[in-house]
Amino acid sequence: MPAKGEEAAVAHSDVLVVGGGIIGLGVAWRAAQRGLSVAVADPSPGGGAAQVAAGMLAPVTELQYGEEPLLRLGMVSNRRYAAFAAELTELTGLDTGYRATGTLAVALDADDRAELRELHAFQARLGLSSEWLTGRECRRLEPMLAPGVRGGLHVADDHQVDGRRLAAALVAACERLGVAFHRAAAAELLTTAGRAGEVRATGVRLSTGVELSAGCTVLAAGARSHLLPGLPAGVLPAIRPVKGQVLRLRVPPRYAPFLSRNVRAVVRGQHIYLVPRADGELVVGATTEEQGHDTTVTAGGVYELLRDAHELVPGITELELAETGAGLRPGSPDNAPLLGPTALPGLAAATGHHRNGVLLTPVTADLLADYLATGELPALAADFTPHRFRTEVPA
Repeated sequence: MPAKGEEAAVAHSDVLVVGGGIIGLGVAWRAAQRGLSVAVADPSPGGGAAQVAAGMLAPVTELQYGEEPLLRLGMVSNRRYAAFAAELTELTGLDTGYRATGTLAVALDADDRAELRELHAFQARLGLSSEWLTGRECRRLEPMLAPGVRGGLHVADDHQVDGRRLAAALVAACERLGVAFHRAAAAELLTTAGRAGEVRATGVRLSTGVELSAGCTVLAAGARSHLLPGLPAGVLPAIRPVKGQVLRLRVPPRYAPFLSRNVRAVVRGQHIYLVPRADGELVVGATTEEQGHDTTVTAGGVYELLRDAHELVPGITELELAETGAGLRPGSPDNAPLLGPTALPGLAAATGHHRNGVLLTPVTADLLADYLATGELPALAADFTPHRFRTEVPA
């Protein structure tokens, strides 16, 4: 018997989403809300990078120079998150772990302080809301911080969500709306040539041999999106996997609250963050490694995270190490997402989100659903179309 939400007998749909991570699920949910028939192809819907991600919603504190378009997209998505999460919970009864906590970015030495000061000035020039704090003011907000903290930026509007809870809620929401889940890998993109010779994507063949057809196929397969057999050269750029190792600690009740908000810093040139959950979990991440598709948790990665976290919050070594994990961020050539129709008719992309996949889930879902329902990509996505990397597609 097909599993719940799976309709093996239905081989055609308006929309076929290849990839059942939170990006693909968000697109499927919103597209189904628009009245489209939707199918998702993925061996394990709800898996992917969100199972490892800390879930920081931090467009302001993650801002880097030259990323102003990405900042705007992230801020739009962040503003939509509370309603997005509430809607999921109302529909499914599942908590997404969304918390309006704010983020505190701190400096541990004079060089870090100078860099943060420069970032604060850049944020101010862009009209962003962030507050400079002295080291003493930082420790007043978060008493567990190291005594040597030199200062920091408090961004009240940067929040968090639990990626695992979000994924589970999105699977349930899709099931409620009749999305068909095909729990198998997409083995090949199917294309046909029209009377004029134009090649068009028409669906996929699954690893089981079943063929699924669709009016539009959406590639949302993370770091493997461009590797789908049958995809013509030049349609998508290479999406590289960027490995991130993450730790999950448990805060005993006697230490609660250990931290009240997201805390981040740069230690020895490496970015580190600590994200406290309401249930006592503390997520520490993340390494940034260009190691291909390897997801091995290494002793070195765990050591570096604990060492740097200890410099930031010395009391962290008293906590239980509950879990280690590693995931793959899908990075595009410019580390910004690919959103909307590709050069191959019938094929759209929702991939390449790099470190912003959790943050950009609501806005990606909305933008792709609008395109799928109307044929028009909203202006907000103009800087992120796959066409910015376009090369000629063979006929």
